[in-house]
Amino acid sequence: MKVMAIVGTRPDTIKLAPVYFELKSRPNLSTFLCATGQHMEMLEQALDIFDIIPDVNLKIMSKNQTLESLSSKLISEISKVFKTYNPDIVLVHGDTTTAFCGALAAFYSEIPVIHIEAGLRTSNIYEPFPEEFNRQAIARLADFNFAPTSKAKNNLLNEGINIDKIEVSGNTVVEALSIMKKRIDEDSNVAEKVLMRLNKILGFNYLNENFVLITLHRRENFGSGIINICNAILDLSTKFSSIKFILPVHLNPSVSTDIYKLLSGRANVFLINPLSYIDFVALMSRATLIITDSGGIQEEAVSLGKFTLVTRHSTEREEGFESGLLEVVATDRKKIVERATSFLLAPKLSQIPEINPFGSGKISKLIVDDLVSRYASIIKTF
Repeated sequence: MKVMAIVGTRPDTIKLAPVYFELKSRPNLSTFLCATGQHMEMLEQALDIFDIIPDVNLKIMSKNQTLESLSSKLISEISKVFKTYNPDIVLVHGDTTTAFCGALAAFYSEIPVIHIEAGLRTSNIYEPFPEEFNRQAIARLADFNFAPTSKAKNNLLNEGINIDKIEVSGNTVVEALSIMKKRIDEDSNVAEKVLMRLNKILGFNYLNENFVLITLHRRENFGSGIINICNAILDLSTKFSSIKFILPVHLNPSVSTDIYKLLSGRANVFLINPLSYIDFVALMSRATLIITDSGGIQEEAVSLGKFTLVTRHSTEREEGFESGLLEVVATDRKKIVERATSFLLAPKLSQIPEINPFGSGKISKLIVDDLVSRYASIIKTF
């Protein structure tokens, strides 16, 4: 059986990596990876840290690309890849434009689509934008959906997706995080290299400091949302001068321009380039507090037991909210400052859930075992 996995950004590459490794380990499967380059530099960073070389790299990214131009190029170029490799099934992950266009191109070519991380919902197609629409649309196109949680499965059922096309698998980011955390915790050479890199980037030893880790990149926060969050960080950095605030700045000018304009020059605010995944995991593991508008980081933060303020109007990771580790604060400057202040005045130790709501164990093995069983009729014996 020929399996084509498609990735385009750093997050979907990180999350799909454990599944890709499991697929490659099976002698009765022929697995290919297509990287679209939707986010070129950050995608390659993720591929490098997992030592993955894609079979195809479309390098689709262009300066100031729009969703319209990106989508058009993705559908056209991915369709050409299908004609060359002739896959039996196509795997897409999550809710990126790459995932949606890959699924649509596969549908046009009448190739079964497997959707991993299916069923996450805010039920507002503009939040997050365009990801909420993307994942709703992929579920309709998919031949099979791997839902990370029971809530995600119920979302799919409520939308009329046949129960026979859904399996609760857990979220593969838990495995990806575990791979990186194990490297840091169990290999002293890796830990030393991480420390040296971060010392050089930050100018201080992150192991000995109290810091808040921040990420911003959501399209719906562009403009006033980013400005409000940055102003909240300004307030906090003034109020807590002994605490460091670390913000790896997304490469998108719609994000970075306002961040640099508002936060540059603050003594305890560290604006740095995007980090490799292993370095970012190291920082997450030691952060006092996390502030983010990312979906994946919400799952990682819960897995690490980190209290996190979510700068979005809603979250599709309700399980994290129920764990008590996630709190939605939108882009409300006053609320961000109030909730962060409350926590920083009385910080708590990491509270790793006894049962991770996002899954644990051999998630990627479960997914691949299911695929092999489900599509056995097209598997050749070698």
